Amino acid sequence: DVIEIQDQENETAAEKFNVEAAEVLATSAQRLPLAQAAPIYEQLLQLYPTAAKFWKQYVEANMAANNDDATKQIFSRCLLNCLQVPLWRCYIRFIRKVNEKKGAEGQEETRKAFDFMLSHVGTDIASGPIWMEYITFLKSLPAQHGQEESQRMIALRKVYQRAIITPTHHVEQLWREYEIFENSVNRQLAKGLISEFQQKYNSARAVYRERKKYFEEIDWNMLAVPPTGSSKEEQQWTAWRRLLAFEKTNPQRIDSDSSNKRIIFTYEQCLMYLYHYPDIWYDYATWNAKSGSVDAAIRVYQRALKALPDSEMLKYAYAELEESRGAIQPARKIYESLLGDGANTNALAYIQFIRFLRRNQGVEAARKYFLDARKSPNCTYQVYVAYALMAFCLDKDPKIAHNVFEAGLKRFMQEPAYILEYVDFLYRLNDDRNIRALFERALSSLPPEKSVEVWKRFVQFEQTYGDLASMLKVEQRRKEAFSSIDEDPGSVLEDSLEEVVSRYSFMDLYPCSTKDLDQLARQEWLVKHMGKKSGVSNGPSRGGGIFSPL
Repeated sequence: DVIEIQDQENETAAEKFNVEAAEVLATSAQRLPLAQAAPIYEQLLQLYPTAAKFWKQYVEANMAANNDDATKQIFSRCLLNCLQVPLWRCYIRFIRKVNEKKGAEGQEETRKAFDFMLSHVGTDIASGPIWMEYITFLKSLPAQHGQEESQRMIALRKVYQRAIITPTHHVEQLWREYEIFENSVNRQLAKGLISEFQQKYNSARAVYRERKKYFEEIDWNMLAVPPTGSSKEEQQWTAWRRLLAFEKTNPQRIDSDSSNKRIIFTYEQCLMYLYHYPDIWYDYATWNAKSGSVDAAIRVYQRALKALPDSEMLKYAYAELEESRGAIQPARKIYESLLGDGANTNALAYIQFIRFLRRNQGVEAARKYFLDARKSPNCTYQVYVAYALMAFCLDKDPKIAHNVFEAGLKRFMQEPAYILEYVDFLYRLNDDRNIRALFERALSSLPPEKSVEVWKRFVQFEQTYGDLASMLKVEQRRKEAFSSIDEDPGSVLEDSLEEVVSRYSFMDLYPCSTKDLDQLARQEWLVKHMGKKSGVSNGPSRGGGIFSPL
């Protein structure tokens, strides 16, 4: 059943994503020569593409070996998907090393690298050391004349003023350093500038204290693995959800562009750890679309499907977004990817593609595809039901719907669920003659063990459409049908007061009290089990017997 399949999937995932083994492997790779370590890192990063700590180890091994080209190539693969401060500090260390002997040109390249880094991880709560390192770097730049000195001071002021309004662990230290900096430049000007930024700094400090509580709940060393339902995973999922909800309130009351950048940054960091969670990808894409950036939402879905290529949920959500903005061809391609080569297509993919065609290309396109799909061995009874109901409800064509149900009956007479769907359709037509005929046809071919629900519905039908004689007759026939599979046929054939209750009830109205109903259900259970030698258990409460499947 579904639970067993889920358990098997969890076991397979646990074997593949063995976190303890991965950690041991990464530690052993640090002790090996680079030529032997590189394949190990590649193997680890194929499984854990967002594991910043593994990328950092890999890149540091190449930096130690002075493999500059390989180092650049590794950074190009990981930086934008791993917004983690230690990895980015490793990047700036590399940039400074390769540019240290290039004079003014190298200094400009390093400055650009700092700006690039701060644009990506500058809002991280742990980014204080990056801001401080950048400030130290700017202070170290040579100034040949007054104009260069003035430009350097302006650049330093801008960086300080960005740093002191960013809620980080070092925001208080940066504020003190900023006060010292401004007073060292011009005491008169400093007074006005410090007064101007005091309130913004106070806001950043207050938000930092709030944000810190959310960050403390997150395990920053966790590797991204498919969810297994463990309590630790659920706690981490909840912690990230809380942080995202916090950021979406724009606690610092900054402008919407800056607030959105922070939310994007939080989603990106979240996905480093909850990479295999389809709900996070969906939430991120939906937030982008609602924020007015459909293109960004589409990019998120494209990344999501690289991470979770088998996620039907995400494919339908992505197709829905494309269709809702009128991009029918891209949406169709997604549906076609769900259909695959036809050999392993599931029934739901057929149904949803038929509906998609009906919405966008009309009745005839949907009909043609259904006629092709029904030739497939993977075309189940649900496809027939879906198409018949579409013809009836959307196309207002009961004749076509009736023909489809009839055609399906040749293949699915042994499917009780299909028969009951057909019955429901005939109910809508108020076609009691054909309903009766369908029950008779179905019950003549279904074995008793598969006919429980069909008999139950036949009895209900006669209670609504028949007279007293037909009601009693069908009830008796049902008893006789099940007497062959009951251990005590005599008890089944006896009349019971519960049958009277069934005949004279309507919706949630009963000709007796709830206590009486419980007593009747209990008595029926006792009758069925009184021939057995084992001890009598508590038995069922109300809901057994005539009110539920036999």
